[in-house]
Formats: sequence, C-alpha cells, structure tokens
Amino acid sequence: MNSQPSTIRRTLLGAALSLAALAVGPVHAQAAFPSKNVRIVVPFAAGGVGDLTARIVAQKLAELLGQSVVIENRPGAGGVVAADTVARAEPDGHTMFLMSNGTAVTAGLFKSLPFDTVKDFTPVSTLGYFDIAVVVPATSPHKTLGELVAFGKANPGKLNVGSINIGSTQNLAAELFKSTAGIDAQVVPFNGTPALIGAIRGQQVDVAVEILAPMLTQIQGGAVRALAVTGEKRSIVLPDVPTALEAGVKDFVASSWNALAVPSKTPRPVVDRLQRDIATTLADPGVREKLRGLNIDARSSTPEQTAALLASDIRRWSGVIERAGIPKQ
Repeated sequence: MNSQPSTIRRTLLGAALSLAALAVGPVHAQAAFPSKNVRIVVPFAAGGVGDLTARIVAQKLAELLGQSVVIENRPGAGGVVAADTVARAEPDGHTMFLMSNGTAVTAGLFKSLPFDTVKDFTPVSTLGYFDIAVVVPATSPHKTLGELVAFGKANPGKLNVGSINIGSTQNLAAELFKSTAGIDAQVVPFNGTPALIGAIRGQQVDVAVEILAPMLTQIQGGAVRALAVTGEKRSIVLPDVPTALEAGVKDFVASSWNALAVPSKTPRPVVDRLQRDIATTLADPGVREKLRGLNIDARSSTPEQTAALLASDIRRWSGVIERAGIPKQ
C-alpha cells in the first residue's frame, strides 16, 4: 500500500538532486579555470614584434594562471587564419587571440570574412602600444615635419612617401598622413621593411612612414632622421622627437597596438580573471623592461576599453581605405 508514495518520494528526490547538480555544475566549471594549458594564437611569424610581445607576456601570465601558456603562430592572410581559429575555439578562456590594429585594418580591407570582428570576439585587455615614425634621409633639406608639409603643399605631386605593402598599417598611415596634412603626394609601397630602409637611405623616396622599432638603429646611426612619431604622446625611446600633432598635423594619430581577445561567448568571470592577470603581468617591472626593449609602451585596459579601441580603429582605417581608393580583397 505504501510503495507508490515511496516511489514518488524517490522520484522527486532524484529530480531534486539532478537540478542541484545542474546548478552546481557551471559554478564548478568556472571555478576550475584554467584546467589545462592556455594557448595564444598569434597572426604573425615567430620573431616579429607581435610574436615577441606574446611570448614575454605568456611567460609571466603562466605563473599567475598556474598553467602553461603556449604560443601558436598562424601567420598569413592578413591575420584571418589566426582569428578564425580563435573564433571557432571553445569559449572557455583556454584559447586567446593576439589582436592588433591590423585586425581593425583587416575588417575594412576584406570584402567578407569567415567571422565578425566585433561580434565573435571579446577583447580582454591591451598589452602595449608601439610607435610609427615619419623619417627622411639624413641629407634631406626638411628638418621638421612642418617644413616637409609646407614643401608638399607648395609642390603638388612632387613628394614620394615610402611605406611597406599596400593595406598594411604603415601604408594606411602614409595615406592618413596625406589626407590629414592636406598634401598631394605619391605613396610608394615596398615589399617589406628592408626594401623600404634601402629606399629611404638611397633617397629613392623623400620620406618614409614605418614602425619605429626596425628604423631605430637607422635613426640612432644617423642614416635617417625622424621628424615625428604618430602616437598621442612622444616615444619612450625618442623623447626629443615631437608627435605629428605637436608638429602641427592635426588628426594624424596612428599608433600600433596589441591586445588579447577570447571567443565572444567566454563566461565573464573567466574574462575578468584573464584581465586581472594580464594587468598584473604588465605591471611587473621585468616584463615592462623587456617590452620597453622592443619599443613597446606596456599598457593594460578593461575589456570595454579594448572593445572601444577596436571599434574606433575599424572606423578610422575603413575611412582611410575608402578615401585612398584601395580595392577590397
């Protein structure tokens, strides 16, 4: 007679335990992060500034996470391959993408992408900023950026501005220089930094717009002269060189940056944990000194600030691409 109520009680108890397990499960899963090695997918080849930045950060970050942080280089296709790898990864915080201003350029340069640059990623934090410089040959008659711009305005079509490949950040920065300075000049793309250095040293171009780091030895050796850097503040390694804004070229701001991002559905507690540990990593004196050696100003940010930076750069570079008439790939 009592078997039916007993069965009902057992059924209800089993259901209650199942619900409790479901409720506890996600909390337990989040608390376990990280539960395995973390990988950072880098859209550049080994040895470049972006790759070295990721490796310096990874070493300290691994100590804080208590897990190895592995670098996975996936260069090519404007960073599309690397980004797509992360966009498709499990959104659990164990796969991160080394995002950069190049990511913003790609969003405006390609007709279509296998992912949505804004919707498919959650930016976690910036890692650092590095300068772009405007340089001239050591024998150039132009001693300041103001003099160069004045010459360009007085002599339409006579200035040749060197950069690397069409669609690169440096190439678009050269186009931005033309439009913000209001000059009619020819942007001449070269196949890589060594070729550009040879061209500026050989006076094949009047001025070059390039990442400061590979140009630094040329500047310090007196082969070329830096007229300005294009960040919002002066370079930490060339404090006597003015910014383009200080030199009178309004709106010519084109800093390069790196950041870390995760797939968009990564739980917020995991994102917050990563952001805190990245901020702690970038505050470490040893890490800051190593990054400074690469001419990188180490700076962390909140996920919201990083997302705003990405969105702002997408708008900026998409506008430059459109004004320059660069065909979409």
